[in-house]
Amino acid sequence: MRSLPHSPEHSTRGDWSTVRSLLPYLLEFKGRVALALALLVLAKLANVAVPLVLKEIVDAMDRPQAVLAVPVFLVVGYGLMRLCSTLFGELRDAVFAKVTQRAIRRVALKVFAHLHSLSLRFHLERQTGGVSRDIERGTRGIGFLLNFMLFNILPTLLEITLVAVILLGKYNPWFAAITFITLAVYAAFTLLVTEWRMVFRRTMNDMDSKANTRAIDSLLNYETVKYFGNEGYEAGHYDAHLAKWETAAVRNQTSLVALNAGQSTIIAAGITALMLLAADGVAKGTMTLGDLVLVNVFMLQLSMPLHFLGFVYREIKHALADMEKMFRLLGEHREIEDAPGAAPLKLAQAAVRFEGVSFSYDPERQILFDVGFDIPAGHTVAVVGASGAGKSTLSRLLFRFYDAGAGRILVDGQDIRQVTQASLRAAIGIVPQDTVLFNDSIYYNIAYGRPGATREEVLEAARLAHIHAFIESLPQGYETLVGERGLKLSGGEKQRVAIARAILKNPAILIFDEATSALDSKSEKAIQGELRNVARDRTTLVIAHRLSTVVDAHEILVMDKGRIVERGAHRDLLARQGVYAQMWALQQHEKR
Repeated sequence: MRSLPHSPEHSTRGDWSTVRSLLPYLLEFKGRVALALALLVLAKLANVAVPLVLKEIVDAMDRPQAVLAVPVFLVVGYGLMRLCSTLFGELRDAVFAKVTQRAIRRVALKVFAHLHSLSLRFHLERQTGGVSRDIERGTRGIGFLLNFMLFNILPTLLEITLVAVILLGKYNPWFAAITFITLAVYAAFTLLVTEWRMVFRRTMNDMDSKANTRAIDSLLNYETVKYFGNEGYEAGHYDAHLAKWETAAVRNQTSLVALNAGQSTIIAAGITALMLLAADGVAKGTMTLGDLVLVNVFMLQLSMPLHFLGFVYREIKHALADMEKMFRLLGEHREIEDAPGAAPLKLAQAAVRFEGVSFSYDPERQILFDVGFDIPAGHTVAVVGASGAGKSTLSRLLFRFYDAGAGRILVDGQDIRQVTQASLRAAIGIVPQDTVLFNDSIYYNIAYGRPGATREEVLEAARLAHIHAFIESLPQGYETLVGERGLKLSGGEKQRVAIARAILKNPAILIFDEATSALDSKSEKAIQGELRNVARDRTTLVIAHRLSTVVDAHEILVMDKGRIVERGAHRDLLARQGVYAQMWALQQHEKR
């Protein structure tokens, strides 16, 4: 993914865009949000009332008769205000919890679904470890952002405003002026220093993602690392990213010291100035002892949220940075999309036609050149040729993982670009050359072909794929875990699971992409007969290297450098003494 510039203007626009993107999730629970905001206001009103009640208690106790008459009503009121400020805050959090968690769930699901909707090209280029870490940090940032923006920044600003209004109404205007000046200087200082520190945070995120990507990639290729004895080499690469992360983390932490020291200095100066004014007022008799306590408590109450406001602002900026990459994933363009008004594929006979198809993964290297052929309904067409001839590209185009650069592909006369991708792929089953399984049970991986299938249907598919007896011989049978990417099974066992999965799907169109390449000769012969049974009455495209597996095909296409150079039945192609005949002779010689 192309990285975006991090100018202040871009950052601000990106931050506001991120905040706006969360608003629809808040509107899903309008009642809860309104109640939470009402509780927020009540909590802050109670909090501001605490010093006012305390002032009245002090003034009442300062009178001579106070020794005989303790203002019980005021003391009880003081306790109730303290309780309400905390209680309303806790109730607010309880009411808003569902809103936060639902937003996290919705966004995570949206990103997950969007990733599955992106093209194969994106997934071939992506780094899984980095993407998973971006999503993890981003979803964690959503909860922080929603809670702290709504329930820390807003109430803190509300409390500051209320305090300033009370000070302006009851006392010298300088009290309110000093409060606002302190706040403005504090906010400006926090903003400037935090923006400077964000560079370190972004570097930390980048290095964290890269280190995670390297670790996952290395662990997925554990056997390859062992084959070449490159454990130290892999550790060195991993540590190189961690070293850059460490440098950024140290700078992030040391710059935090400077920020906190500056914030404390500003708050201390503001409180000192206010207390000097209040002490002067008491000395001149224009203010009571209760007024002095009121100003002091107000400033102490104000200093805590102000300090916290700085922390919250920093953390919100961090959360926005964490969410930045996740939301950028949502901005990734879908290379393959359903056409406007695309209708479901209408299957009649499942005949397939390639008409003058040309294709290139990269503009500088074309893969297919004007390829055209028919697979009549219920027929089997095989494609053979050397590696890199473009055989597997045909199956990717038929699945519409990519769109043809020129020409078109038809199923029952319908251009596959004009039908929905879901209906097209539902009609096609594939046994790929490289079978990758989920880290789950064998039963789960076979049933994945049709999740709603009954257990008997799953077992029957396994029997047809000649893997049932093997599964039953395992200690845990069908509940045996296959390991990550199916690494606990041999290549042949994985291939037979893939065949069973395709059988269970029961599609109208079948693709066998080197379906028996990982099997030994005995297993291949056993399964070959079953594949023929499965393919009977289905439109089948067979991509093969071993010519012995395609001799019964209705038509064989011989590809070379992206072009069809020969076509015909097995016997006809042998009689021509061309490319196919040479390949056949070579493979027969290798068997001896």
